[in-house]
Amino acid sequence: MEGKYANIIIDISHEKVDRPFQYRIPQLLIGKIAVGMEVVIPFGRGNTARNGYVIGITDESSYEEDKLKEVIEIKEDRMNMETDLIRLAAWLKEQYGSTMIAALKTVLPVKQKIRAVEKRSVTLILEEKEAEQKLQFFQKKHQVARARLLEQLIIEKTLPQELVTGKLNVPLKTIQAMEALGVLYVSSENIYRNPVKCQSTAEQKKDLSEEQKTIIQDILSDAAQQKLGNYLIHGITGSGKTEVYMELIAGIISQGKQAIVLIPEIALTYQTLLRFYRRFGDKVSVMNSRLSQGERFDQFERARKGAIDIMIGPRSALFTPFQRLGLIIMDEEQEGSYKSETMPRYHAREVAMKIAAMHKAGVVFGSATPSLEVYHMAKSGRCKLYELTKRLTGGTLPMVYTIDLREELKQGNRSIFSRKLQELMQDRLEKKQQIMLFLNRRGYAGFISCRSCGHVMKCPHCDVALSEHKGGRLICHYCGYEEPMVHKCPVCGSPFITGFKAGTQQIVEALYKLYPQAKILRMDADTTKSKDSYDTILSAFSNQEADILVGTQMIVKGHDFPNVTLVGVLAADLSLHANDYRAGERTFQLLTQAVGRAGRGKEAGEAVIQTYQPEHYSVIYAAKQDYKGFYEEEMLYRDMLQYPPVAQMMVVLISSRTEESGMELAKKIIIFLKKSPNMEEEKGKLQIIGPAAATLGKINDIFRTVLYLKHREYEQLINSRSQIEGFVETLELKNESVQFDFNPMNAY
Repeated sequence: MEGKYANIIIDISHEKVDRPFQYRIPQLLIGKIAVGMEVVIPFGRGNTARNGYVIGITDESSYEEDKLKEVIEIKEDRMNMETDLIRLAAWLKEQYGSTMIAALKTVLPVKQKIRAVEKRSVTLILEEKEAEQKLQFFQKKHQVARARLLEQLIIEKTLPQELVTGKLNVPLKTIQAMEALGVLYVSSENIYRNPVKCQSTAEQKKDLSEEQKTIIQDILSDAAQQKLGNYLIHGITGSGKTEVYMELIAGIISQGKQAIVLIPEIALTYQTLLRFYRRFGDKVSVMNSRLSQGERFDQFERARKGAIDIMIGPRSALFTPFQRLGLIIMDEEQEGSYKSETMPRYHAREVAMKIAAMHKAGVVFGSATPSLEVYHMAKSGRCKLYELTKRLTGGTLPMVYTIDLREELKQGNRSIFSRKLQELMQDRLEKKQQIMLFLNRRGYAGFISCRSCGHVMKCPHCDVALSEHKGGRLICHYCGYEEPMVHKCPVCGSPFITGFKAGTQQIVEALYKLYPQAKILRMDADTTKSKDSYDTILSAFSNQEADILVGTQMIVKGHDFPNVTLVGVLAADLSLHANDYRAGERTFQLLTQAVGRAGRGKEAGEAVIQTYQPEHYSVIYAAKQDYKGFYEEEMLYRDMLQYPPVAQMMVVLISSRTEESGMELAKKIIIFLKKSPNMEEEKGKLQIIGPAAATLGKINDIFRTVLYLKHREYEQLINSRSQIEGFVETLELKNESVQFDFNPMNAY
């Protein structure tokens, strides 16, 4: 559009400038500036050069012509956005309470162009006879490098330049000189970095069950009739959800469409990607935070140009710029990592449905333990429900033993492992079968407390316990504060101050004492820091290079190891003690997923759940693999206490320099809200809980105060947020800030 004025969002994440500013487009740039481009503009009193995004172009000025500043230039080295992405960013801003610039940066995960990788080739242009004569001339003149290169070109005709300068040891100057003589020419082409590091070999197609065929036929029929919607595949562990995904994608691609496959964590990428790559080859790519900037840029360019049809990755893969999007698949949809913890605090589930609606595409949710939100959607008719009730291998779900650790202690067993688990581990090691042990803790990290007076070593800057690390250091995982390990209690002087160690590293050490010959792998946040560490550990275990895999949550989700016949869940109920209304749901999901790793091959599987609360309904239903029973009981509590998905919830998070100012602001907001018409809604009043100090009341010397708002209608909470934003703006705060989170995944 050839307008004279541009409406621009400034690249500053601050509420006071979170609105479009109008600029005059200079004559030289009229017709060149487009919506979505990044430009440089003068901003503020000092006319500081700032970057901004063009979100609109118009011929009508909102201000007097002589008061408008002029766009300086277009950022030529930046990727352009599209109108759809601006619409999506505006929706994110409105839906989740964010600045527009933060929303724009979310939908544009790769912004800066990285220099393309060039592939150069050297090609002979002389006829063979003429080339032979030229070779003899070079040899006669003792031009050794020229002769060596020409000799190879007579044989091969074309050679990669890196081979010429490398193995043939021919200098670049020699190549240029021979090009000037008309002996050869050098060509170049841009190639894209491909993060997929697996061989493309044909995936053997598996026979599909009748349940699987029905799902595939139904959804592809909807696609053919252009009436795709939202679908939930609730399949027990090992029931073949991935086979369904691949058939659906094959069908969508045959209709000329593209697909996004979301996975909850990078840890799942290796096995998932391998299977998809074997089936679809170079049409598949991957997006995750471990890619280099160059790799990330190249994947988005490949998607933009239609060179790939399938993108696999965590929630950031949602923003892949596909032009012909037909299907979004969200595997393990119950996972908390689908919720962003930074502004805008969006949930991939809701954004996926919004993007699908914009493209007239479909969304398929898949899980053995669906979130209550999606299952509630299915039960209320807003999502079509399919069930997979049989394991593909023909096997059954594993036999589960629930062990009461209180009884173990009474009978004198002080080991990390119950007697039943030790007995079964010994049996599997003798049979050369594999074992997985799951613990929801990290490394050696545990809190340090005094056994005499109960004092806990805490960070002076954050309201959290310090964690013990090897090397005699106590570290805060929030702000990085460190201090030496203490040997006497600083309060009472007692020497009985030590760590509560329940980490994967300690598990491994205990295993080596019991089974010195066993080969053990450990997988947690500390052992997977390098770029390819996930792939290395998982492929080693898959190739049966280890007998036991010990790990945290990342080992229990989505992996398929046919030789694993025993799973041990250590301290299963640790997650039950979280200060979070989802604690029961999370515990049930983790236990069900963990137990489901056993017996996925031909051999029957067994699982041991070690717990201090065997009577808790989450543990009981997980042991029975009874999702429906758990759903019915958990929903009773949610309904009684007005928690999602029955009602909606919004957190108002206040950050302040002093605890008193945060509390004072929270009280002002409550007084303001109580005058709001929302409080008198017939469908259910707006409930306000708080104010209170957040669970982490202080982080890096900033105090955190929270309010929780509940209402049956999500729109009413959006309305309340908008009203609070307007009210807070009138206060002109300097030392306080307010943020929002809808239906939070973690307690604040």
